Amino acid sequence: MVQSPSVSQVPYPDSDGQPMADNTIQYRWIVRLVSNLKRLLKDQRAFVAGDLLWYPVQVETPPAPAQAPNVMVVLGRTEGDRGSYKQWEEDNIMPQVVFEILSPSNTAREMLAKQAFYGKYGVLEMYFYDPESFDFWGIIRSSPDRNFTPIMAMNFPWASPILGICFELFESGLEVFYPNGDRFKDPEQVIEERDRAFAKLKELGIDPNEL
Repeated sequence: MVQSPSVSQVPYPDSDGQPMADNTIQYRWIVRLVSNLKRLLKDQRAFVAGDLLWYPVQVETPPAPAQAPNVMVVLGRTEGDRGSYKQWEEDNIMPQVVFEILSPSNTAREMLAKQAFYGKYGVLEMYFYDPESFDFWGIIRSSPDRNFTPIMAMNFPWASPILGICFELFESGLEVFYPNGDRFKDPEQVIEERDRAFAKLKELGIDPNEL
């Protein structure tokens, strides 16, 4: 008789075989969100990751349920390298906030399946954005046992209850802002602005390294 594998023998792959992004726009949005969210939460106990497989529960027989949100935020866990996010090894803390950046290959059925998965396993806020059509929507709840409330364009500008970041739609598309009003920027923009500021300080005879 063939016995079922024990919980410890069930495989939990670190990859689902899918690319991180289907195109440069989607990739840029993922990097922008991850880098800015890390900056926002740098003084808090928080883990931010892009396209990392999340396993919410251990199972006795494979396959184990899993999803890889484009971006996920886990408050209460520390930063650090992980091959995947196995919730039972993380004090059973689930991601509270997830983001999905849509690409042309995504289907409505796929997004509905993701929403159902995130809802089932305790996510409190999930946001979906199509950078080509500028369609944006979210659904939120205050606790895993509460019903979701939809967030649509008519609610904009919208501030995340958990993160405090603000979403606003313009003719050019979605913009995300820090709680203090600063806009989310791409990492290269931050570096360019820092270099310009350093150059200006040097023109004034000030050594930036001594500040």
